[in-house]
Amino acid sequence: MADHPARRLAVDVVGTPTMRAPGLARWLESVAPARVRGVVTVAIVPDARVRALNRRYRRTDRATDVLSFPGGEPGALGDIVIAAGVARRQARGAGHALRTELRILALHGLLHLLGYDHERDAGRMARVEARLRRRGGLREGLIERHR
Repeated sequence: MADHPARRLAVDVVGTPTMRAPGLARWLESVAPARVRGVVTVAIVPDARVRALNRRYRRTDRATDVLSFPGGEPGALGDIVIAAGVARRQARGAGHALRTELRILALHGLLHLLGYDHERDAGRMARVEARLRRRGGLREGLIERHR
């Protein structure tokens, strides 16, 4: 875990040599709710890795777009894992840049780390996601896409 004592939220982005996300960390830090403190790691990985994680932790044998894993040590909010291939395909399907799709997925993952659950919260996560994505200049979010 990187040391970022002066910032409210610190985001570290890691990826494969072919999948970089310039500006993603700074963008996510800028749109996060003001109360958020800690470190988040965003890992952009091959679809096969996400499929293995999804199978192990959610008992679903397929790659999904984004997974969130809460942190286990003080100051660590957790990890967000994004499937690179799924993100590319979703960006093409939505007609926007990969950079935009990575932002959509990272924001969604962060909200899950903060305890939001769109499947059980009567629209609360959708409302927060909509407010934050407007702040970050995104037209749509993951929840709206799947409605």
